[in-house]
Amino acid sequence: MINVLIVDDDFMVAKVHAGFIQRTPGFAVVGVAHTGAQAMVETARLQPDLVLLDIHLPDINGLDLMTRLREAAPELDVLVISAAREVETVRRALRGGIVHYLIKPFSQTDLQERLEHYRSAYQGLDLAKDVAEQSDVNRVFGLESAERTEPHLPKGCSPETLKRVVDVLNSAEADLSAAEVADLLGTSRVSARRYLEYLHDESRVEVRLKYGAGRPERRYALKPV
Repeated sequence: MINVLIVDDDFMVAKVHAGFIQRTPGFAVVGVAHTGAQAMVETARLQPDLVLLDIHLPDINGLDLMTRLREAAPELDVLVISAAREVETVRRALRGGIVHYLIKPFSQTDLQERLEHYRSAYQGLDLAKDVAEQSDVNRVFGLESAERTEPHLPKGCSPETLKRVVDVLNSAEADLSAAEVADLLGTSRVSARRYLEYLHDESRVEVRLKYGAGRPERRYALKPV
């Protein structure tokens, strides 16, 4: 389980983000802080794996805080979530060694895809082996090899989430609707359907229509390999 600390001055925004994270398998919110001072205390106490860090805090700039947080938790990773769009701010965050920079406002799917990439790439690099291969490093920086990258993915879709959709279909005992896939993934029905329709376009799944009251329901099943 990847333990996450949320640092955001807006109580309601922090609550929404906590809900997004709790619905992402493999992640748990262990604390919330609304000021830099609170973040320092909670980081030292909780030793989280990942901090979702806002830049605009009432007592300190989030990027200045980032260095101090790593002194309290040297193994800490940071994902910036901010409305700040200035190029220099983004550059400074990148120089500070963040794992991603997500601009507010964003959807649950946006955040979940970044978290899934973090889990598969960064955490996988830590746990997989003592010596990294080039493919391991490429995965961290989003440079998957051609063999491992799905071609022409729709905008907003990620290979990590696509693999999870395929895994869900593969483990299912029967065909599934987009709503059922969404429930199993902890994502939205619209997002799940986007991936399912992509797989259908690629001739990797078949669509079966279930008739009842109203429009027929589209149900999806992987085609035999």
